[in-house]
Amino acid sequence: QVQLVESGGGLVQPGGSLRLSCAASGFTFSVSALSWARQAPGKGVEWVGGIYSDGSTYYKESMKGRFTISRDNAKNTVYLQMNSLKPEDTAVYYCARGGSGTPPWGQGTQVTVSS
Repeated sequence: QVQLVESGGGLVQPGGSLRLSCAASGFTFSVSALSWARQAPGKGVEWVGGIYSDGSTYYKESMKGRFTISRDNAKNTVYLQMNSLKPEDTAVYYCARGGSGTPPWGQGTQVTVSS
Protein backbone atom coordinates (compact mmCIF):
# COMPACT_ATOMS: atom_id res chain seq x y z
CA GLN A 1 0.00 0.00 0.00
CA VAL A 2 1.59 3.23 -1.20
CA GLN A 3 1.58 6.01 1.38
CA LEU A 4 2.75 9.57 0.73
CA VAL A 5 2.73 12.37 3.31
CA GLU A 6 3.49 15.90 2.16
CA SER A 7 4.50 18.68 4.55
CA GLY A 8 6.25 22.05 4.67
CA GLY A 9 3.73 24.33 3.01
CA GLY A 10 2.65 27.69 4.33
CA LEU A 11 2.34 31.39 3.61
CA VAL A 12 5.33 33.10 2.01
CA GLN A 13 5.94 36.50 0.43
CA PRO A 14 6.71 36.86 -3.28
CA GLY A 15 10.39 36.18 -3.82
CA GLY A 16 10.59 33.95 -0.77
CA SER A 17 11.45 30.27 -0.43
CA LEU A 18 9.95 27.08 0.95
CA ARG A 19 11.09 23.47 1.10
CA LEU A 20 8.41 20.82 0.87
CA SER A 21 8.92 17.25 2.04
CA CYS A 22 7.21 14.00 1.12
CA ALA A 23 7.65 10.93 3.31
CA ALA A 24 6.98 7.73 1.39
CA SER A 25 6.32 4.09 2.26
CA GLY A 26 4.77 0.96 0.77
CA PHE A 27 7.18 0.52 -2.15
CA THR A 28 10.89 0.20 -2.86
CA PHE A 29 11.79 3.85 -2.65
CA SER A 30 15.43 3.69 -3.76
CA VAL A 31 14.65 2.28 -7.23
CA SER A 32 11.59 4.44 -7.87
CA ALA A 33 11.22 7.65 -9.78
CA LEU A 34 9.29 10.31 -7.88
CA SER A 35 7.53 13.48 -8.88
CA TRP A 36 5.61 16.54 -7.75
CA ALA A 37 2.38 18.03 -9.05
CA ARG A 38 0.23 20.96 -7.97
CA GLN A 39 -3.34 22.16 -8.24
CA ALA A 40 -4.43 25.79 -7.98
CA PRO A 41 -8.03 26.63 -7.03
CA GLY A 42 -10.38 26.08 -9.95
CA LYS A 43 -7.67 24.57 -12.14
CA GLY A 44 -6.52 21.13 -13.12
CA VAL A 45 -3.48 19.29 -11.87
CA GLU A 46 -0.18 20.61 -13.22
CA TRP A 47 2.98 18.51 -13.35
CA VAL A 48 5.90 20.23 -11.63
CA GLY A 49 8.89 17.94 -12.06
CA GLY A 50 10.43 14.62 -11.16
CA ILE A 51 13.54 12.81 -10.06
CA TYR A 52 14.92 9.50 -11.35
CA SER A 53 16.34 6.78 -9.14
CA ASP A 54 19.88 7.95 -9.97
CA GLY A 55 19.09 11.46 -8.73
CA SER A 56 18.79 13.20 -12.09
CA THR A 57 15.91 15.65 -12.29
CA TYR A 58 13.53 17.14 -14.82
CA TYR A 59 11.08 20.05 -14.59
CA LYS A 60 8.33 21.90 -16.33
CA GLU A 61 9.85 24.87 -18.14
CA SER A 62 8.24 27.49 -15.88
CA MET A 63 9.85 25.91 -12.81
CA LYS A 64 13.39 25.55 -14.17
CA GLY A 65 15.92 27.59 -12.25
CA ARG A 66 13.55 28.20 -9.33
CA PHE A 67 12.54 24.72 -8.17
CA THR A 68 14.87 21.88 -7.20
CA ILE A 69 13.86 18.29 -6.48
CA SER A 70 16.09 16.06 -4.36
CA ARG A 71 15.79 12.76 -2.51
CA ASP A 72 17.14 11.07 0.59
CA ASN A 73 16.86 7.32 0.16
CA ALA A 74 17.87 6.64 3.77
CA LYS A 75 14.82 8.61 4.90
CA ASN A 76 12.46 7.55 2.10
CA THR A 77 11.83 11.24 1.51
CA VAL A 78 11.67 13.44 -1.56
CA TYR A 79 11.96 17.23 -1.37
CA LEU A 80 10.88 20.20 -3.43
CA GLN A 81 12.94 23.34 -2.81
CA MET A 82 11.11 26.39 -4.14
CA ASN A 83 12.87 29.73 -4.56
CA SER A 84 11.84 33.09 -6.01
CA LEU A 85 8.21 32.21 -5.42
CA LYS A 86 5.49 33.99 -7.36
CA PRO A 87 1.78 34.46 -6.58
CA GLU A 88 0.97 32.07 -9.43
CA ASP A 89 2.80 29.32 -7.52
CA THR A 90 -0.07 29.30 -5.02
CA ALA A 91 -1.50 25.78 -5.04
CA VAL A 92 -1.82 22.52 -3.17
CA TYR A 93 1.33 20.50 -3.83
CA TYR A 94 1.33 16.71 -4.08
CA CYS A 95 4.04 14.10 -4.47
CA ALA A 96 3.67 10.84 -6.36
CA ARG A 97 5.49 7.62 -7.14
CA GLY A 98 6.75 7.61 -10.70
CA GLY A 99 7.69 10.52 -12.91
CA SER A 100 4.29 11.69 -14.13
CA GLY A 101 2.80 13.24 -11.01
CA THR A 102 -0.30 11.05 -11.17
CA PRO A 103 -2.27 9.52 -8.27
CA PRO A 104 -2.00 8.04 -5.74
CA TRP A 105 -1.05 11.23 -3.94
CA GLY A 106 -0.78 12.13 -0.31
CA GLN A 107 -3.05 14.67 1.35
CA GLY A 108 -1.12 17.55 -0.20
CA THR A 109 0.33 20.66 1.39
CA GLN A 110 -0.91 24.20 0.76
CA VAL A 111 1.49 26.84 -0.53
CA THR A 112 0.26 30.43 -0.58
CA VAL A 113 2.42 33.18 -2.06
CA SER A 114 1.10 36.60 -1.11
CA SER A 115 2.20 39.92 0.33
